[in-house]
Amino acid sequence: MSNKKEVKERIVAGNKKLECIICNHTMFWYRETLMNTVGMSLLNLDWANKKATNYVCGNCGYVHWFLN
Repeated sequence: MSNKKEVKERIVAGNKKLECIICNHTMFWYRETLMNTVGMSLLNLDWANKKATNYVCGNCGYVHWFLN
């Protein structure tokens, strides 16, 4: 049903480790999300929207968004 993957440690820009800004936890679930726009949805072209990478904190559930 879900395509989320567990990530124990994540390096982002500048070789910094990803840490939840709410609870400082370092274990995350990974998923990709389409950044839907009204114009593309009206034309039934949702699939052509940009994707964002999400890291969901395994402790508190806070979602960290990163544009590809």
